[in-house]
Amino acid sequence: MKTEIAAQLAAHRDVITLIEEKMTPRIAEMATLLVDTFTRGGKLLVMGNGGSAADAQHFVAEIVGRFKMERRALPAVALSTDTSILTAIGNDYGFDTVFRRQVEALAAAGDVVVGISTSGNSPNVRHALELAREVGCRTVGLLGKDGGSIMKCCDLALVVPSDDTPRIQEGHITIIHIVCDLLEKTLFTR
Repeated sequence: MKTEIAAQLAAHRDVITLIEEKMTPRIAEMATLLVDTFTRGGKLLVMGNGGSAADAQHFVAEIVGRFKMERRALPAVALSTDTSILTAIGNDYGFDTVFRRQVEALAAAGDVVVGISTSGNSPNVRHALELAREVGCRTVGLLGKDGGSIMKCCDLALVVPSDDTPRIQEGHITIIHIVCDLLEKTLFTR
C-alpha cells in the first residue's frame, strides 16, 4: 500500500511540475482577465459536470465569499448548483442545454464564462461556451487530456497535461486556488 501511495503522490507532483513549467503564463492571463472583468463590473459564470461541477462550486465560493482575505464579495455564479433549473432544462430541452440556457439568461457582454471539463469534450459545457462567445463574453476552459472539442470555443484554454482524471482535477483546483490568490492580492491590496 505504501508503494501505491508513493506512486500516486509522485504522479501528482509530476503534473504540478508540468503545470508550473508549461502553464504559468496562462494562469497569470486568467487572473488578469478576471481582475479586468471585476474592475469593469462584470461577473463570472462557471460550469462543469460531476467532479468539475464541484470544482465550479468551489471556485465560485472562493470568489463570492473569500479566499484568504477579508474583502467585499465579487459577483460569480456556479451554473451546476440549482437542481430545479438543471432538471427543468434537462427535462424540457435535454441535458446538452442545461448550461447554455443559463448562459442565455445570465451572461452579458464583458462577463467571463469558465467551463471545466477533464475530457475537454462535455457537450453541455461546449454549447454554453459557444453561446457565451456569441453574446460577447470571454471564455475560459479548464481542460484535460488534449483539450478536446471545447478548446476551440475558448479565448483562453488551460489544459492540464495529463490523461489521468484525478491528476487533471488536482491540477484544476490548484489553478483555481492560484487564480483566487492573485485576484485578491491584485484587487484588494492596492
